Amino acid sequence: MNLRKLSIDLFLYGINSVKPENLIPEKISLKNSHLQIEGDKYPLKKGIYVYGSGKASVEMAKALEEILLDYITDGTVVCNYTQKLKKIKVIEGSHPVPDEKSLKAGETLLKEISSLKEDDFFVYLLSGGSSALIEKPIPPITLKDLQITTQILLKHSVPIEEINIIRKHLSMIKGGRLGHSTKAKGIVLVISDVIGDDLFTIGSAPLYYDPSTYKDAYTILKKHNIFDDLPQNVKKVIERGIKGEIKETPKKENPNIKHYIIGSNIDALKKIKEKAEKNIKTYIMTSQLKGEAREVAKAVVSIGKEVKRSSNPFDPPVCLLFGGETTVTVKGNGKGGRNQELCLSALIEIKNIPSIVILSGGTDGIDGNSEDAGAVIDSSSYEKAKKMGLDPYKYLENNDSNSFFTKIGDSIKTGYTGTNVMDLTIMVIGG
Repeated sequence: MNLRKLSIDLFLYGINSVKPENLIPEKISLKNSHLQIEGDKYPLKKGIYVYGSGKASVEMAKALEEILLDYITDGTVVCNYTQKLKKIKVIEGSHPVPDEKSLKAGETLLKEISSLKEDDFFVYLLSGGSSALIEKPIPPITLKDLQITTQILLKHSVPIEEINIIRKHLSMIKGGRLGHSTKAKGIVLVISDVIGDDLFTIGSAPLYYDPSTYKDAYTILKKHNIFDDLPQNVKKVIERGIKGEIKETPKKENPNIKHYIIGSNIDALKKIKEKAEKNIKTYIMTSQLKGEAREVAKAVVSIGKEVKRSSNPFDPPVCLLFGGETTVTVKGNGKGGRNQELCLSALIEIKNIPSIVILSGGTDGIDGNSEDAGAVIDSSSYEKAKKMGLDPYKYLENNDSNSFFTKIGDSIKTGYTGTNVMDLTIMVIGG
């Protein structure tokens, strides 16, 4: 059995299983002019409006048009690329740092959704990346202020759930504010890109509600020692929010809007397990992997070493599946991302151990500031690097994992996948 090929095949299969073209027909149906989902029925006599934001919004909209085209009145989705659809307009925003396009996109969605009437019905397609793709800052915060703030948060590896608490309190759209701007009834179809599928965090919850406060945002910023580094306008809004001078985010769900999670990391892991078990014993270890990528790598490898050494907790050959999202504290100026950094750190640990293959990749197809999805490694990767005179330690210290894996030919390129359920890490241990 070619362990390396198996891991790549499983990774690609996992991505495919959570693509909107497969998820939406599985979850949604049309019967007697009613949209049906999870046992709920919504009459479509008047037609529907379709909106959305996130890296998967175009593919979600395309899949929805296949089912509901005759019923769609109008719609707009925001993505990090554009494409012409049959009825739904696509506008481009920016990711991971918002720009003028994100502001225009946010303004457009707010205007269209808030102008819907009480007897209108809409479907909102939400996926990861939405937080940067649509934005409308609370005055006097400017676009430049938001960009600087986002860059500071990303540079300090603030966890995504904490980043989104801060984003929600600087925005007129996030934290349920978009959902509370409309009188219309609607449903939100969600592809989750966060650990635990927390609706408060996914896309900064534009149509949900938000239990966090301005005080929470301030506490997070102080904890990471970055409040004082923020632009003056951002600090001013947070301080005014704490004093009650700026209205808090909505603390209750809009009763006219219901959320449905249609795809998540655990769904991808389950599909991979189902396929892998035709060839090898397979176990899902977790869908909640988090922490510093290079440290998580050591923990993953330690399990592989134990399996090889003592057949605990499983006998080899075995395939172990992990999902989630790690972070990288950037100190160097290289090219890479959390998945490639995880693989580079893991390579240092398994350099002399045969028959362990580790693959880690982002389901959206883009890892960090590189153009690759991730990497795949085994002891032969170290041999290739050695022959080329490449020192993995140096590349790791410079956060330059992509350059390393490109040179030895172990990077994985998928291009944009049209979905996003965080990352998949696959470890295959031979007998």
